[in-house]
Amino acid sequence: MSFLSFLLGEKKKTAAVAKERLQIILAHERAGSSPPADYLPALQRELVAVISKYVKIGQDDIKVSVEHQDNLEVLEVKIELPQT
Repeated sequence: MSFLSFLLGEKKKTAAVAKERLQIILAHERAGSSPPADYLPALQRELVAVISKYVKIGQDDIKVSVEHQDNLEVLEVKIELPQT
């Protein structure tokens, strides 16, 4: 990061914003504040909105789920992209 961009601020890329949001959601979930199903629909809608900027997809093309494996919770995101 250059000194000028530090002073003037830097517009974050969409992927970076999505990553930060996901990290916040996961940290919130680990704290045990809400059941996992609460955030999944909103996360799915946001993923569709971000990916739709680059590739034409629909709401049904993304599946988001949380699986429990041993002591871990695994966030699984399946995205079906159209063939080119």
